Formats: sequence, structure tokens, C-alpha cells
Amino acid sequence: MKDRHPVASAPESAQKTAQSVADWMYENDPATRGFGMSVEQVGPGFARLRMTVRPEMLNGHKTCHGGMIFTLADSAFAFACNSANALTVAQSCDIDFVNPAREGDELIATCEERFHRGRSGIYDTVVTLADGTVVAHFRGRSRTVGGELVATGTSA
Repeated sequence: MKDRHPVASAPESAQKTAQSVADWMYENDPATRGFGMSVEQVGPGFARLRMTVRPEMLNGHKTCHGGMIFTLADSAFAFACNSANALTVAQSCDIDFVNPAREGDELIATCEERFHRGRSGIYDTVVTLADGTVVAHFRGRSRTVGGELVATGTSA
């Protein structure tokens, strides 16, 4: 998925808006920061985040707790669906776990907008290991609730 999203071809103003929103969101999101997630790339309807699996993120099987993987995917979804600077929340989401992650693994969540019309959107996030092994598929459905995240005078 990494090379499929046309972030590089996004209009400069849309890319700048997405980056401004991502910077604001990261600064104001203690959960994303607290779990050690980093934002690698953002663009209109797109986000890629990374997180290292720490010992306190393991379950009783010594694999990454599904809630941690879900949280990473959900954060990528949040950055992608808010990238146009219109306050947007999750309406629903689901996840399918396909491979385990273990302590020390680098997880990468890549989220892409699949559909957006009016106030509703659908976003797919794939969580992989650094070597490309798929760990989970996450689908989020969003709802725009009004307002801006970053004061610009207009939503992008």
C-alpha cells in the first residue's frame, strides 16, 4: 500500500492542510504519543503511523495485545479522516487479526480513504510488520460533526 497513495501528487494546499492538522492532532493526542506512535506520513485522506511493541503491550500469550494493534490502526484512521481539517470522528470500525506481533516488532499502520461523501467516509487501514507481513486489516467508518481542528477560517 505504501506506494499506491498519491500523496506526492496532492495539491500543495491540501497537503499543507493535512500536515497542519496532523501536527495539531499529535500535539493534542496523549494516547497516540503515550503509546509511542510516530506519524510518518500524512496527506489528504491518508496517514501512516508507526509503533514499537513494548513489553507492557503483550497479552498472556506473549504476543501484542489486539487492543494495542486496534489503537494504532484507529489512530492512523483518525489522522486520515481529519486530514481535510473538518472535525471527524469514528462512527464504527472493525478489525481482522491475521498474524501476531511480538515484543520489539515495529508495527506500521497505513490508512487510506476509500469513500467520502457529505459527512460520511470509509477508510481502510492495513497494519504490517516492518518486513511487510500483514498483522491486521481495519475498516473505519467516519462521521464529520462540524468545525475545524486548526483555525484557518475555512475547511479544506
